Amino acid sequence: MTIRVLIVDDSALMRALLQHRLEREADIAIVGTAANAAEARQLIKTLDPDVVTLDIEMPGMDGLSFLEKIMQLRPTPVILVSGATEAGASATARGLQLGAIGCIAKSQLSVTPGAGDDGALVDMVREAARARGHLGPPRQASSPPAVPVPAANAAAARPDVIVIGASTGGVEALHTLLASFPADCPPTLIVQHINGCFAGAIAQSFDRAIRPRVMLAESDMPLEPGTVLLAPGNERHLQVAAAGARGLRCVLREGDPVSGHRPSVDRLFASLASTLAANGGGPRALGVLLTGMGQDGAQGMAQLASIGARTIAQDQATCVVFGMPRAAIDLGAAGEVLPLPRIGPSIFTPAKAVLA
Repeated sequence: MTIRVLIVDDSALMRALLQHRLEREADIAIVGTAANAAEARQLIKTLDPDVVTLDIEMPGMDGLSFLEKIMQLRPTPVILVSGATEAGASATARGLQLGAIGCIAKSQLSVTPGAGDDGALVDMVREAARARGHLGPPRQASSPPAVPVPAANAAAARPDVIVIGASTGGVEALHTLLASFPADCPPTLIVQHINGCFAGAIAQSFDRAIRPRVMLAESDMPLEPGTVLLAPGNERHLQVAAAGARGLRCVLREGDPVSGHRPSVDRLFASLASTLAANGGGPRALGVLLTGMGQDGAQGMAQLASIGARTIAQDQATCVVFGMPRAAIDLGAAGEVLPLPRIGPSIFTPAKAVLA
């Protein structure tokens, strides 16, 4: 199947660069280009593209305002193309929360084949095309049917540490999940597959929106209640290690990609499982796997389950892409499969009071 792409950017050079790069792929066709939101709106209606690449900073209606209109009126997979400036990164973080599938920095793109990291753009376009039909208000507007959460999920078993993995569509999903976290939540670590230049802005946007403190992880940070730590980018793996007799800390380690990613969800989950196992169990752990392409996190979740940790996978109906949760479910690693809006309440509310 040919993926039909519309390019929206006020720079003629950037439009040409994106078109040149994407048209080298046999399965991708550029069906149109637009210099502003007004042109793009008409082309989306006329061409019905599979994927839109959208400049986040445009004259007239800016990219964020236009993205919001797209997601409300004609949900379409959108990839944000942004400068890595502070303002650009902040706008990109907001765009991902509004439902954009992914983002790429303009500095990653190159006219020269093999230069830069424009292969990431191609992969992102293919991922976005697979997400078509799973976007927009219908996915979030109505709650799933009410079903009692099993008694084993009661708040009496509230975890002492939480690890979360996400990829395609994950920023929006994380925003929904973390909104249900109390200010004194267990220490939480997150690997979200994202370009490192946007990770800080995403952490800041979460920190402003939710009750716990959110920040980028740094090596040897102790894991403390009320703190959510986000992996800082694509250079090092985020892991958990022992700290003293019973404490835990996070560490950042160099290394090859694991399950195709650095940082890797598998690496985070496995490190927590092995650290707890080496210390005779210790704190109660919870692993959560959210929307994303591929299989990263499935093996690590299996290791968590093997030491008795609680494990939750997001269900297919509320995923943008069901790849990562499906891989964990198929492996038998997910103890529970829950719709996104019910994952947080199932962690912090007694079973008899929770509907899923």
